[in-house]
Amino acid sequence: MRLLLLRWLKFNAVGAVGIAVQLAALALFKSGLGWPLEYATSAAVEVAVLHNFFWHERWTWRERRGGWREALSRLVRFNLTTGLLSIVANVVFTRLLVDRFRVPYLAANLMAIALTSIGNFLVSEYLVFRPRES
Repeated sequence: MRLLLLRWLKFNAVGAVGIAVQLAALALFKSGLGWPLEYATSAAVEVAVLHNFFWHERWTWRERRGGWREALSRLVRFNLTTGLLSIVANVVFTRLLVDRFRVPYLAANLMAIALTSIGNFLVSEYLVFRPRES
């Protein structure tokens, strides 16, 4: 249980930095390069997903690392699970909180990230970075 709590704390530390990475990437793509908002947002989310995967692989779940093929397999699973979950849940929860409860959009998005965080951790723990079979 203690290891799971430590991993949860590491997961959230990586996620906090990932939020900053995503916002910086979004500003670069939208304001710096002039990309349309939809493309800039999608690319920024993927930059954050890749950032988070790298640090989860190296730090959060480092004891479960294997060779490069296993890492590639985990990267695909990470993108198809937590990446997709993040995009869908953030869009749905943010829209719901803004439209239904009149929460300002930035606060709504932070709430959506928090709500999604638990699901992303569980998916990562039990599907993406699952222990290697001996």
